[in-house]
Amino acid sequence: MARTEHGDDLPAKERILRAAEDLFAESGFDATPTSRIAERAGVPKGLVHYYFRRKADLLAALIKRLPDEQIDAARVVVPGDIAESLRRLVSELDARLARSRMLSHLLWREADTHRAVRDALHDRFQQLVRQVRTVIIAAGEGDLAVADVDSAAGLLALAVSYRHSVARHAGDDPPDLMERELNFIADALMARPAPG
Repeated sequence: MARTEHGDDLPAKERILRAAEDLFAESGFDATPTSRIAERAGVPKGLVHYYFRRKADLLAALIKRLPDEQIDAARVVVPGDIAESLRRLVSELDARLARSRMLSHLLWREADTHRAVRDALHDRFQQLVRQVRTVIIAAGEGDLAVADVDSAAGLLALAVSYRHSVARHAGDDPPDLMERELNFIADALMARPAPG
């Protein structure tokens, strides 16, 4: 059996998942046969099917491996400073993305052809909107119009999602933290106090 790229000391199931993640990201889900996954993982093909009955089960297992993007608002909120609070949130989200760049690439790539992936990305987007909204409300200390907060949360979530969807095309440069956009959102929210 060939030496694996994923280390012989890892359990077979983990080697299979890592090999599948790499190969799906390189070639796409449909173009990757389970025999190549088994070869890359250094396991017999039957073992791939033992752990994952169908190839789609591998994709479902990879979706579950996405890093948790739920960030405790208390870690990022600076009361009274919406821009800094959002900057900290975006920075934390970027750090989590960096730990799973290959997986992110795979999922954005497969979202057009696999409903489970598309649904998972949609759920993550909705979670991001709620998270941004929570941070804005906490940083704004209750002086904001709800409709404005909802609009700002949706816009920022779209911008962050877009950045993450194309992150696989970026070089090793540190990501732009969207300074202008974050300041624009914060200034717009603070310009119109909540109706009294």
